[in-house]
Amino acid sequence: MAEKSVGTQSLGIKVEQAYKGKKFRVAFIGCGGISHTHMAALATMPDVEVVAGVDIDPVRLKVFGDKWGVTKLYKDWKKMLKEIKPDGVSVCTPNGVHAAPAIDALNAGCHVIGEKPMAMNPAECERMIAAAKKNKRKLATGFQYRYHPNTQFLKRMRDAGEFGDLMFVKCQALRRRGIPNWGVFGQKKLQGGGPMIDIGVHCIEMAHYFMGSPKPVAASGNIWTYMGNKPSKVVSGWPNWDYKTYTVEDLAIGQIRFNTGAILQIEASFVAHIEKDIWNFSFMGTKGGGQWDPPMTFTDRADTMINSSPFFVGDQASFDALFPMKLRNWIDACTKNTPLEAPGEAGLAVQKMLDGVYRSAAAKKEVVIK
Repeated sequence: MAEKSVGTQSLGIKVEQAYKGKKFRVAFIGCGGISHTHMAALATMPDVEVVAGVDIDPVRLKVFGDKWGVTKLYKDWKKMLKEIKPDGVSVCTPNGVHAAPAIDALNAGCHVIGEKPMAMNPAECERMIAAAKKNKRKLATGFQYRYHPNTQFLKRMRDAGEFGDLMFVKCQALRRRGIPNWGVFGQKKLQGGGPMIDIGVHCIEMAHYFMGSPKPVAASGNIWTYMGNKPSKVVSGWPNWDYKTYTVEDLAIGQIRFNTGAILQIEASFVAHIEKDIWNFSFMGTKGGGQWDPPMTFTDRADTMINSSPFFVGDQASFDALFPMKLRNWIDACTKNTPLEAPGEAGLAVQKMLDGVYRSAAAKKEVVIK
């Protein structure tokens, strides 16, 4: 008697079928490095079609088109918006060119996701939000670390009341020697700042999200430049940065006060004299505390001080793994009207904190955040 064949369903194997519905048509404005991370994520989504790319650099544009098979390539985003009429636009330009294309895309009827930080200053963010509301489009900020399993674990614990009222959060985004040696990361006029706005923004956004997004009301801080604007022979993983055009800070230290009375401190540096790179936040609450990496909580139970570590929080923790989650959230919000995890308002709140630290450093005193 012949053995009965076993179907894939009984083995728990998922059989992918061709997507037959209407695809969400996405165009890219800015085709540099980070756009390829976006593209790798979108390539896994059968309901998405990338229809165009825009960049002022013909070499970047050609590489983008050749690698991903995108044939509609433009130097002018206004022309692209008029001719292609995409459903959504991903803005992956330098910080100084976030607001203008985002606003134009929103006014053209497109949904928008923009890379972090949201813009150069709060005023630009507010104009972007106003354009989204006027045109009834979805505007998302590219904050991927709130999707990280460590962040989600701690947020679930906070939501359950495990920590009580949060009083203090300390964020650290510190590299021992990691000035970017590509792009325009060292040019203040194009980036708005250095490590605070480039990497500090990540730790601030995930910590602020974990805290429940309280309203920032005041900031104090200072910045220092002591290495990036000079040549260096020190052996490192990212050598030969462009010190001649370097006009941003090397180290930024800030403190944010919220309307809840809580305090958030941020340390951000490209070139800190420390033992090793640090990417973390820790916190203290009235009932418990904890830290992001490794995820741990510190509480009292049965009259005993307990340090707890989760057995498993999720396996999508790598940088590349976070992009499909943030892009999926944006696309679902656009197509199914589901909630955005990182709406423009979240980008504005973080921008106000970044702006507050820089304004305080320039004024040499605490400044009000409105």
